[in-house]
Amino acid sequence: MARPASALRGHIQESALQLFATRGYEGTSLHDIATTVGCSKASLLYHFTSKEAILTELLTPAGEGLAALDARLLDLDGRAATEAAVTGYVDLAMRFRREIKILFEDIPGMTAHPALGSIPGTVDRLLDAFAGRSKAARDVVAAYMVLGAVFVTGASDVDVPDQELRDELVRGALRTLAPAPAPAPASRNPDTTPDPAPAPAPD
Repeated sequence: MARPASALRGHIQESALQLFATRGYEGTSLHDIATTVGCSKASLLYHFTSKEAILTELLTPAGEGLAALDARLLDLDGRAATEAAVTGYVDLAMRFRREIKILFEDIPGMTAHPALGSIPGTVDRLLDAFAGRSKAARDVVAAYMVLGAVFVTGASDVDVPDQELRDELVRGALRTLAPAPAPAPASRNPDTTPDPAPAPAPD
């Protein structure tokens, strides 16, 4: 019995996503996808004109999610911006783990893909939100650390349940981005600090 066109299209997308994530985009052919789906190459090409067209459809939701996060962060500052950026970014990383694996294969080429929109500008604004709009070196470096660590973890096969992984990523990122502790008040060392001079005697 023939599968409905919508079901076949969805099966093609799911199979392609799994193959791209495990073999790499360049290492997967249309024949590989058709074989995994159990359809002819002609049937596959009826739904998608090329492998590039499949990739575009797979990456578009991730690009839309990143753009939506970018819009939510625009009016936030300080710690509110940091917390919203971290939770939003981690949630995207968890939702699109296989897509991140595809990006990880060829970061310069894939991040320039039209389906992902203007990645460089969006990433710059995300880093700014991570840092709580601070330009201090400590905060800027911490923001880059979080950006890279969450991305790499999302692209890895970490043997941790998804919800636990998500919670630990959020906690770890927020610890990394925590404000510097206030310096402790200076204490008086009796061995090195001279006693105050006595007040002059009254005339």
